[in-house]
Amino acid sequence: MVSIGDIVLPDFPLLLAPMEDVSDPPFRAVCKENGADLMYTEFISSEGLIRDAIKSRQKLDIFDYERPIGIQIFGGDEEAMALSARIVAATNPDLVDINFGCPVKKVVSKGAGAGVLKDIDLMVRLTSAVVRATDKPVTVKTRLGWDESSINIEEVAERLQDVGIKALSVHGRTRAQMYRGHADWTLIGKVKNNPRIKIPIFGNGDIDTPEKALEYKNRYGIDGIMIGRAAIGYPWIFNEIKHFLQTGTHAAAPTVQQRADAIRKHLHKAVDWKGEIVGILEMRRHYTNYLKGFPHIKEFRNQLVTVKSVAEIEEILGQIVTRYEGFVPERKIASFPEEQGCSC
Repeated sequence: MVSIGDIVLPDFPLLLAPMEDVSDPPFRAVCKENGADLMYTEFISSEGLIRDAIKSRQKLDIFDYERPIGIQIFGGDEEAMALSARIVAATNPDLVDINFGCPVKKVVSKGAGAGVLKDIDLMVRLTSAVVRATDKPVTVKTRLGWDESSINIEEVAERLQDVGIKALSVHGRTRAQMYRGHADWTLIGKVKNNPRIKIPIFGNGDIDTPEKALEYKNRYGIDGIMIGRAAIGYPWIFNEIKHFLQTGTHAAAPTVQQRADAIRKHLHKAVDWKGEIVGILEMRRHYTNYLKGFPHIKEFRNQLVTVKSVAEIEEILGQIVTRYEGFVPERKIASFPEEQGCSC
């Protein structure tokens, strides 16, 4: 078992990464059903929470069936981070997570997210302020460093542990890399195998197959894996990895009916959460990824993003099931603009 404070997770847990414009309650519901052991909200601006910004407040919505779940916050001011941690704790998440890894310009330019990687002392002060402000376990998600010449993750891990974090998730890229190139897991392994480190270390970056999950588990000794973009449109990745780790064989790929059922659940959760109009509109960005690999799917996809009622969407999904019965598409990774799907 893996423990984060008083939260007990299964051996080698699989975590759903906090992804902007993706990891909302409807998406989390589908991932939870398909094997995610620990999930996080989209990241929330500490300044937005303090200003009572509507979008920030909506991101605090969590549900009992999602537990254990963490709420992730970001910011560059100690007082604001401490106050936002208190606001977050009032909604009773299982843990509070700090984002020190988001690389997108609009976050970094405010001295938050990966922008903090340039000032480890500030990172430590911000983390300490959050730890002191809440009795919830505090965790951190970050990157290897700002750029290739300033990789500092080993020092960061020790110092954040020393001020009281209960787990650390590391994305194996620098901020300069954004999402390009390959994640460097050797440095994640060094953090995990540092004898000073006693907290769980979770690796993140490029895990998109069960084989890779097993290989990295064995090679680097990490406590678990955080999965982000590989779960977008393919929430089955969690149970597929678990099945492979347990048996060494591949689970059956989701059928077209199972894909339609996942879309349907995602849609209904979206409508329940935000209302029919907004729920249907926000669901439109997900159809492409759920239906990747199906030949000549454009006709159906175009219909899905233009109809305006749940009943019409249900009818189109039924047509897709009929048209593609027995077809198993090749697995393809989701694509989003870098501002969407951003976590660390």
